[in-house]
Amino acid sequence: MTRFLIIDDHPLFREALGNAVRLAHPGAEIFEALSIADALTTLALEPDIDLALLDLTLPDAVGFSGFQRLRAAHPRLPVAIVSSDEDQNVVREALSLGAAGYLPKSTSKRELTSAIERVLSGSVSVPKDFVPVAERHGNGSSRALQARLEELTPQQLRVLDLIRRGYQNREIAGELQLAESTVKAHITEILRKLRLFSRNKAVIEIGKIALPVPADRQGSRTASGRKHS
Repeated sequence: MTRFLIIDDHPLFREALGNAVRLAHPGAEIFEALSIADALTTLALEPDIDLALLDLTLPDAVGFSGFQRLRAAHPRLPVAIVSSDEDQNVVREALSLGAAGYLPKSTSKRELTSAIERVLSGSVSVPKDFVPVAERHGNGSSRALQARLEELTPQQLRVLDLIRRGYQNREIAGELQLAESTVKAHITEILRKLRLFSRNKAVIEIGKIALPVPADRQGSRTASGRKHS
């Protein structure tokens, strides 16, 4: 059963988010919080939340302060921001801070459902009109991507290599002996660091260049070069 935490102090929008979640996950378990303090209490009691959906405007939070408190207390929890603020600079800052996605409140219920599904799969969901900095400045070259690859940890490089070879999350988890939730967290961080925001885009772009060899391959079976069939 997939478990969600909706953090929003407006009952109508909590209901709308809950409906979007249930459209894809009819049996989902949904928890609600009206503030960051409320959310932290819920997470202390219910640690196995798959995704938190966070409104930036809350009684006990200003700007990204609430998001940062959640990340500090639960760094492995995927948190997607749901906001009425669609300024692209705000979206970029959210992603740079580690948000698993940025969902505008103007998005339709069906589009919200699709965005939530992308985040749950490990992709980073962004508004349709969002332009990453690299594309805006025309520096999304292979050289720039190669430089960003240096920011990945050895384990993230292993995960990325398996993504490129066609492995799905469950298969990556088995190959690297990780929990599937850990794999999803790695994929979210990989896409954020590479500024690609789409698993398919990552496969296409990474296919054009050579991946760095992880500094430490201990515990990984990818070193054998076994191809995925």
